[in-house]
Order: sequence, then structure tokens, then C-alpha cells
Amino acid sequence: MMQPEPANRLDRPVDESLDHVLGSERAEMTLVEYGSYACPYCRAANEEIAHVRDHFGERVRYVFRHRPLTGSDIARRAAELVERAGDAERFWHAHVKLMTRSATLTEEDLVAVADDLGLASEDPRRSAEEEGRAKARVAADTASAQASGVRFTPTFFINGRRYDGPWDESSLADAMLGRLGHRVQSAAIDFASWGPSAGILLLVATILAVILTNSPLGPGFENLLHQELGLLVGDAAFRMSLLHWINDGLLTIFFLVVGLEIKREMTVGRLASVSTAALPIAGAIGGMVAPALIYRLVIPDGPWAHGWGVPMATDTAFAVALIVMLGRRVPVELRIFLTAAAIVDDIGSIAVVALFYSGELRLDYMAAALVLALCLWGLSRSHVYRVSPYVLVGIALWACVHASGLHATLAGVILALAIPTRPPANLRALTLQADTIIAAEAHQGDALRHGPSLPAMRALDAIHDRLESPADRLLRHASMRSSYVILPLFALANAGVALTPDLWHGHETLMLAIVAGLALGKPLGIVLACAIAVGSGVAVKPAAYSWLQLVGAGMLAGIGFTMSLFIAGQAFAEPADFAAAKIAVFMASILSAVAGVLVLSIAARAKSREAAGRGSGSGDEAARAASPV
Repeated sequence: MMQPEPANRLDRPVDESLDHVLGSERAEMTLVEYGSYACPYCRAANEEIAHVRDHFGERVRYVFRHRPLTGSDIARRAAELVERAGDAERFWHAHVKLMTRSATLTEEDLVAVADDLGLASEDPRRSAEEEGRAKARVAADTASAQASGVRFTPTFFINGRRYDGPWDESSLADAMLGRLGHRVQSAAIDFASWGPSAGILLLVATILAVILTNSPLGPGFENLLHQELGLLVGDAAFRMSLLHWINDGLLTIFFLVVGLEIKREMTVGRLASVSTAALPIAGAIGGMVAPALIYRLVIPDGPWAHGWGVPMATDTAFAVALIVMLGRRVPVELRIFLTAAAIVDDIGSIAVVALFYSGELRLDYMAAALVLALCLWGLSRSHVYRVSPYVLVGIALWACVHASGLHATLAGVILALAIPTRPPANLRALTLQADTIIAAEAHQGDALRHGPSLPAMRALDAIHDRLESPADRLLRHASMRSSYVILPLFALANAGVALTPDLWHGHETLMLAIVAGLALGKPLGIVLACAIAVGSGVAVKPAAYSWLQLVGAGMLAGIGFTMSLFIAGQAFAEPADFAAAKIAVFMASILSAVAGVLVLSIAARAKSREAAGRGSGSGDEAARAASPV
């Protein structure tokens, strides 16, 4: 569950009549800067921009927009001062002078620029008008900066897209030329920033798996998945099929990410306090119990009875993707509820796998796994903040858990719970330390020729490491790989099913149990549990969403893809049973997605009509109150 990215595109295009522009509008490259005259980094970047303009000449158009430093009176007054220049030539003269006249912006700089612009002798009435227009212009640029996702100065946009790389001339030139490496990186960031991207990629992998399985390539693809890979050291060997490396190996990273997200949500997130956690916890428990009960009602006994865990899980990627695509029709509070409930659902799924879907247990390997878990706990208690020791012990833990009969992916959860967090970094102190190191290196002749010294690089590395905790750093890196590599590979390896005429024969009851559990049990359990929690006073439902919208969210929770397929693979040893379970999961997920989107759309329209009715009603009441009797 990736956090949403801020906007990375200009909120409004460059307008020659509104913006301060150097260069032709026919230039092939446009560089927009949001900057502040009181920002030392803007002043440093100003020289690099001059080099870039010299390098590209008429091929580049440069635009400056104001984003005065927050809380800085002199930064705001400087921006308003240059806006009173009157014409472009005078503006750019004042702009350069404010950026370069002294090391830091001072009151003397403002006085000197005001004298240059002849503002001291200006008519007071005209001065007031110009001042009002200048304030409005600076305010408009500041609002534009916020809408464009600008968080600090300087922030650059190249051809309308935010540039987050280094500000030196070489890096800016590479980005502006759109070289292959930069284009690939930009495309990847854009795709990952799009809310539904993880769900879309998972859907594409699923469709591709079904197509491959039912094509002439199907047998070859199946053989590839069952090719054994492993390690050979002397006479000792460890081998698994490619399918098992994906399901038992790579999926451990997915469980690691889930564990890290659970840890974050329960410490500083939506599950950190009873007041915010009560409703999603209640909904998630109901959403797990009801599907399992419905499954067992349909299939009370027999070889399929062990599959009751299949309809319990929610696929967060698909559910959140659909909510994002619905946009403003879904209140933010409802999105938070569904995400928090999915976290609790993940905890339940992990417990179900550990307790009910493990193999024959080996106590000796379980004891070794326990010792390694204690080692991880000892590292955490000793405040070891390097990630590498945890990873090395985690690999050994994975091997022991795999050999013990427990599902190997549980090692990822144990590792996630052991990796430490840290108190928030003192950003001001770290920034001052980094500035001191860089400033000292900049005065060394060798540093200018060969880069910073080795001690300086080590110090800067230590500062960088302190900016975030090991748990946050690992989650930031592993989450992307889990969402965009591991889960699509899992879908590609597991979602393929041969669509044969006899697929349905003899499996109608099994498929009915899974579809009913997901499509009916999930929304029924979530809404009923929430109603009980609210009615008993244990939880409070936010007024931002209605009960009908909660029903829609419950229906989206019936999309049980990744974990449902995973548990089905553990529950059904027969290939025909597993294939029927896959089809049932697909059917239930499609049904839940369509029904959830439909109900949420209807609920949004009903809420809009209700709000409009209240507005007109209050207007009628006001009119009646104002009219004479």
C-alpha cells in the first residue's frame, strides 16, 4: 500500500502574458523554477541556471515563479518588490540583483533594488495600486506552487514535469535533453505515482497468465514453472521449482512489506489509537469471520472443507485502485477505513496461514528458527540500526522456517517485527552538520577537482542514514519491489487456469462457497460488525460517509485476489480443485468490484442530492424568514 505521491506536474501552463519568461515560446525545452530570493539554495542554483541557458541558448526557455520562504517577511517583500518593476527588462535586472548582490538577502538589497526601480519617488496612489497587483501576483504564484506539489525551493519543472534530481548543470542538461536513463526513470516514477498502477499491473499479469495457459505456449510455460533451481555445495543441495521460489521465496518479501506496514500502522498510523482503530478492526474481523462461516455452511465436511480460509482475504491493491479511480465520489475517511481494515485483514490472513496452512512440523528446525528470532530481537534491543545484519539473520531464519514445516513466508513477518524504528531525526541539526561538511570541503582545492574526501563522504553517509529509521528505509525500498515486481510475478505464476469445458463439472459447490464467501460474506460481515460496534458504543462511524457507502466499501473488500490464490494453493492439492478455486476467486472479485463501484457511485449521487436539498432548504427558510407575514 503505497503512500500517495504529491502532484508532479505544473498546475497551469506557462503563459507569456502572466509569467516572467526568458527565451522564445517556440523553444523545445521549458525550465520553470519556483524560487525565493531569501533562499540560499535558490541563490546557489541561479549560477547553474545561467550556465544551462548559456549551454542551450535559444533551445531553452526559462520561467521564474515566486514561492517565498514560509514565514519569511523579507522573502515575501522581495518578491512583491520585483513585481513592481513595470516591464520584463527591469524585472530581470532586479531579479539578478536580488539573487547576486550579497551572500544573503538583506534590507540593504531591497533598498538598492527599490532605488534602481525608482519606487521611492513614485506617486502614493499609483504605489498603492501597484502594491496590490504585486501582492496578488505573488499570491497566485504561491498557490500555483502548492497545487504543483512544490515542497521546497528551488523546485524545477522541465517541460511541465517536476524534476527531483541534482541542480548542477550536467544533471539538469541530461534531464532537459531527455536522455534514455532519465526518460525511463521519469516514466517509472509517473506510473508508480498513479494510484491504480499496482492494481492495473496485477490485472495485466493475471490476464497474461490466463492467455499463456490457454495458448500453444501453455505446456512450455508450465514446464518452466516446474524447473528446479537451487544451490549445490559439495554433496549438499537445496532445490525448489521456480514456482516455489516465487511462492515461498519472493513472496516472503511481500510478507515482509505487510509486516512493516502493520508495524507502522500500529505505532504511528491509523491503528495507533483505540478511537481510530476500533471501527476498521471491527469491520475487518467481521469481514473475515462471515466469509469463513458461509463457506462452511455450503461445504460442511469433505475434502474441500479445509478451504474456508480462501474467501477471508482482501486484495488491497485492487480495492484501493478502484477507490482511487472513483476520485471524489469516495470520501477520504472511507478510503482510510478500507486501508486500515485491509491491514487488520492482513494480520488475520498471516495468522490463518501460520496456524492452519502449514505442513508437517519439525521441532528441531522450529527451535532453530526460535533462536534466530531471538537473535533478531537482541539486535533490535541493542539498537543495531544497520539493515544488513537483520537481512543475513533473516535469510537463515527463512531457511529454518521453510524446513520446519511452517510456511516460509512467515519469516518475512518475523523479520519485519524485529527491524527497529528510531526516534525522528533532528533535521535542523543534521542539515547544519551537512552544510558545515560541504562548506569545508568546498574550500579545499582537491575537493573541487576530485570531489569530497573519504571522511567527508562517510560523514555524509552517516547523516543520510539517520534521516529515516531502518524499518522506514526498508519499507520504502521493498514496497515498490513488492507491488511492481513480486506480486505481478506471483499472479503470472499462479493465476493461469486452463479454460476447459469440464472445468465446472463436479466443482459447482466449491465455486459457490468461494463466490458466496467473498461477494456476500465480506460486505455482510463488515457492515454487520461495524453496526454492532457503533451500536454498542465501542466505535464511532465518521459522518463523512454514509452506511450505504460503507456497504460499497465492504463490497470492494470482496476482491480477494493475491492472498485468496495463495491460500487456495495451500488448501487444494488437486490441480482440478485449485483451478476451480481460481475461477471462483476471479468471478467473486469481478462481481465484488462491479457491485462496489456501482453502490459507491449511487451513494455519492444520493449524498450530493441530499446536500443540494439541504442547501436549497436553508435558502427557502431564509427567504421565508425575510418575507413579511
